[in-house]
Amino acid sequence: MTAVVGVTHRDWPMPETPAALPAPHERGCGISVTDRALFRGGRGWVPVSGEVHYSRLPRARWEERMRQLRAAGVTVVSTYVFWNHHAAERGRPRFDGHLDVAAFVDTAVDAGLDIVLRIGPWAHGESRNGGFPDWVQAAPVEHRSDDPAYLELVREWFGQLARALDGRAHPGGPVIGIQLENELYDRPDHIVTLKRLAREAGMSAPLWTATAWGGAQLPDGEVLPLFGGYADGFWVDPGAAWDPTFRAHYFPSHDWDDPGVGADVRASQGFAAASSTADLHGFPPATCELGGGMATAYHRRPVLSGRDVAALAHVKIGNGSAWQGYYMFAGGRNPGPELQESIATGYPNDLPEYGYDFHAPIGQSGDLTDTAPLLRAQHAFLAAFGDRLAGMTSSLPDERPQTLDDRDTLRWALRSNGDEGIVVVSHHQPFDPVRDIEDVQLRVVQGGVETVFPSQPITVPAGTLARWPVCLTVGGARITWATASLVTMLGAGSARPTLVLLEDDGIPVELATDGAGVRPVDAGYEPVAFDGLDVLVLPAADAARLWITPGPRPELWLADGELTWDAGGAMLRGAASARRYDPAARAWTALSPAGGLRAAVTAGRSLAVTVELERPAAAPAEDYGFGGRRHRAPADETISERSARYRLHLPAEALDPRADAVLDLDWTGDVGRVLVDGAIVDDRFWDGTPWSVSLRDAAVTAGDLVVEVLALAPESTVALGAAASARRTDAATTTLRATVRLRGPWLPLA
Repeated sequence: MTAVVGVTHRDWPMPETPAALPAPHERGCGISVTDRALFRGGRGWVPVSGEVHYSRLPRARWEERMRQLRAAGVTVVSTYVFWNHHAAERGRPRFDGHLDVAAFVDTAVDAGLDIVLRIGPWAHGESRNGGFPDWVQAAPVEHRSDDPAYLELVREWFGQLARALDGRAHPGGPVIGIQLENELYDRPDHIVTLKRLAREAGMSAPLWTATAWGGAQLPDGEVLPLFGGYADGFWVDPGAAWDPTFRAHYFPSHDWDDPGVGADVRASQGFAAASSTADLHGFPPATCELGGGMATAYHRRPVLSGRDVAALAHVKIGNGSAWQGYYMFAGGRNPGPELQESIATGYPNDLPEYGYDFHAPIGQSGDLTDTAPLLRAQHAFLAAFGDRLAGMTSSLPDERPQTLDDRDTLRWALRSNGDEGIVVVSHHQPFDPVRDIEDVQLRVVQGGVETVFPSQPITVPAGTLARWPVCLTVGGARITWATASLVTMLGAGSARPTLVLLEDDGIPVELATDGAGVRPVDAGYEPVAFDGLDVLVLPAADAARLWITPGPRPELWLADGELTWDAGGAMLRGAASARRYDPAARAWTALSPAGGLRAAVTAGRSLAVTVELERPAAAPAEDYGFGGRRHRAPADETISERSARYRLHLPAEALDPRADAVLDLDWTGDVGRVLVDGAIVDDRFWDGTPWSVSLRDAAVTAGDLVVEVLALAPESTVALGAAASARRTDAATTTLRATVRLRGPWLPLA
């Protein structure tokens, strides 16, 4: 039996009102804000920000990471400025090498990115003391308050940071936003004080922001509230089920708060329980911490799929997000020992001492995860249609899930201005999968006009993330509707632009226009002409190969490897060629690396690594103590004495810096550490996923290195995902297999 599910456009309830920011004396970069949207140069603008911590990356990787972010469709790089990374000793702040924040800003600018600095002074970010240096943590002051003695410490730090930035944080400069504090819930006056101190030190920006989740009390008109949302979290007790605060993010909703983010730290620091009501303070809904993955704590080790991450972000677009911000977008590694969050330093969780991969779209080794292409397509859509989204309300469907346990109702929403619309289908959730929706058609009502589509009932498979136009004018054509996802526009403003769509897996492609009626379309590589418009529908199988160049004149590429761009053009890694579409010629052009086919083929090869077991693991303990209900990580001495010790003999090719080799470890156990010349360079808590280590970043110059793996007791109650749980037997004695992958250099395409 066919079901017609409907949504009716609902207009803005009040006239559009300018927001309180930017302040008149801090206007710059053409940025303006209303209670509905952000604007750049008078046009609607949906920023996409990705968190990258410069102090957790080798400086030699900054340029590459910025290019990778830009190629992913990220437009703003956000970063914590960790006080404890810069000022381990009072009076001796460091801003050299990988701590040169000014140089990082310049690197981001060179890649075409804006910057948001999250200056704290308390940051969290799973950093020791939340980012306070030990001498600040030990100071006899009331931290995170207007205690004059504490403010004197902050004034000193802000002055040091401002001098290091040397004018880069000013209106009209590359820093478009400054976040004050983090997860501060009931001290709005203190946020105002921090803003004053930052300005007095010489830092300002068009946008001042603060995290707003947990019912945070923010000062009216002083900061743009930013929200977050995670698919799962390490901060939940080990025996707990998937929490409702995570599940709620997979439903159409206009509730932007999340009482669950950081709830354990909130409680440990004496803040009151969170409310459940978000106050936008006259600003549009915006995010800074959509989970790009999740960190791994010792007691709880969440693992998410790329679609889990992408679906959460996609839902927010349908719900009305005016700013898509991710934490993290690129993983990293702590720059020294004992800089991690730990139970020993008063926090509820033990995190790895070094590794901060976060299972991010760009891992700490620089490799892309399966999240990256899914987000890349979303960001291309936001770049192409963000100006329209800024004028579109979010309307929720007439029939939507009534409880968080509902898995049988289609999850979708409408962005519309009453005339044009985009249906956003986000029918996915992790752990407790939704069901396919069979025999369904959609009914969309805009400005009193009803559109029912597709022409025949369809099945919407579980996992569908779709962006379908409804009565959308593109070029000279009016797209009545289509059942393929919007990606981008090529040749906008030309006599015959090209609309690029992506087939949604398992859904027949149909496209209807006012002039041509309804037509089925076969996904492929040849455009179809519609009313003065070319429409190119790429096959769903090509989703991971799809790339869109950043900037105002997008180009469409298909590549098996990874693409980035700089001022000189496209660069490819991991493939022998890429194809670029020429909309004017309606044809594809194959481009090969300037270094030649041989150089490209060399990259991507995997080489065997000889693994020598020097010492088997000792029988593991059931646990190593608890902090409340949460397991403590084993001490350094325990790992050293009881781990299996593997010596890895690397092939000579892997040591050539031009190879940019990555050590890929398939392992089982509890805790793993990589040692180079006896020093720990990386560590990880086992969660069943592969572990990749850049040999260049780990400063591996000799043919041998050591991996220590502590076994995991079969009776251990640390929380593992399904894949790791299935391998618990192996983890009780440890296993390790290793290969080296030669990524090779980035090669310009010609």
